[in-house]
Amino acid sequence: MVPHLITALTGPINELEQRILDSMPAIERWFRLEWMEHTPPFYTSVDIRNAGFKLAPVDTNLFPGGWNNLTKEMLPLAVQAAMAAIEKICPEARNLLIIPENHTRNTFYLANVVQLQRIFNMAGLNVRVGSISPEIKKSTLIELPNGESVTLEPVVRTKRRLGLKDFDPCTILLNNDLTAGAPGILEDIHEQYLLPPLHAGWSVRRKSTHFKNYEEVAKRMGKMLGIDPWLINPLFSQCDGVDFATGDGMDALQTAVDAQLTKVRRKYKEYGINEKPFVIVKANNGTYGMGIMTVRDAKELDAVNRKTKNKMAIIKDGQPVSDLIIQEGVLTQERVHEAVAEPVVYMMDRYVVGGFYRMHAERGVDESLNAPGSSYVPLAFEHSTHMPQPGMRPGVSAPNRFYMYGVVARLAMLAASYELEATNPDAEVYD
Repeated sequence: MVPHLITALTGPINELEQRILDSMPAIERWFRLEWMEHTPPFYTSVDIRNAGFKLAPVDTNLFPGGWNNLTKEMLPLAVQAAMAAIEKICPEARNLLIIPENHTRNTFYLANVVQLQRIFNMAGLNVRVGSISPEIKKSTLIELPNGESVTLEPVVRTKRRLGLKDFDPCTILLNNDLTAGAPGILEDIHEQYLLPPLHAGWSVRRKSTHFKNYEEVAKRMGKMLGIDPWLINPLFSQCDGVDFATGDGMDALQTAVDAQLTKVRRKYKEYGINEKPFVIVKANNGTYGMGIMTVRDAKELDAVNRKTKNKMAIIKDGQPVSDLIIQEGVLTQERVHEAVAEPVVYMMDRYVVGGFYRMHAERGVDESLNAPGSSYVPLAFEHSTHMPQPGMRPGVSAPNRFYMYGVVARLAMLAASYELEATNPDAEVYD
């Protein structure tokens, strides 16, 4: 099923698609050289917004859930990428332990764990799921609505290793974004591979750092393609010390929002865009669509109601919010069955392995779609993502459109790789 792309036939996005297709050999070589110097994150998902006049990533997740939303056709790509990723890290790997999020009752999330288990099993590993949740005290079988089931087992920590009672893995795959910080049980593991590393968790990561790195790679890609990097990069700024409960720091936030809206307005004027600019204010760390608001005018912050303040004050695992990122809002012109939609691209190692549309019938084109009530439609990969169709008019070929998404998603993944290098506590420091 090819989603209906209403941005199909006109506008700058098609010029961008044409540029990207024409430059495909140069783009692929550029990425190849980058990956010789840098290590891709183990797995990544990137939320992308297509405004019709620009295409930009708005979030990059280094502990992606949602693998269950990929279609069966995408599975072979994921398995091959998993093989490549494991081979690079630990060629003799036999046992893999997946450590999921602690919310054990979320069956959608657990279906994602089952899919990960399947991918790595098909890549030639014995895979089991070990929970660090205090609720899991013994082996627990959970039946899922789709007829599958998953067994969660309590993790056992010895002095130097992590495993299960009768299972000693050489590789541990975290599918837990560590918003509340790394639990002690995961620290000081030196004999096993922990993927992704602890400093990829939200207790260390900051979106502002990620987008600063993304800005750098977008400039270089823009130069190579001969385009304004703004067409693939969301402007952003950061504001710290905001307390939504007491109102402290709200003046600074208002000033920062106003400055950001002014910059976006200037760009819209330059390109003759008649849309109303907006920004997304969100927690500088954390995910799950929590701590996010759309602001169209800085004055709106004077009248933020209690419900919104409460929503903005804490994120996942009850973590308080004071550090915010103010990101240029990117409209989404994509529609699936009339619902507003955005593509989410999934990667493992340095390969695009698939993706889906996140859609939300109750949300507007300028709002976050990562909210209760969202649903998922697989991207239309009747052809592999890696097989663009040269010579097709821009905007009419789904594989070409998805190739373009894949390029932008890989740029975000490269930015994440820079970010992880810079925050690696074990990195060698040269004076």
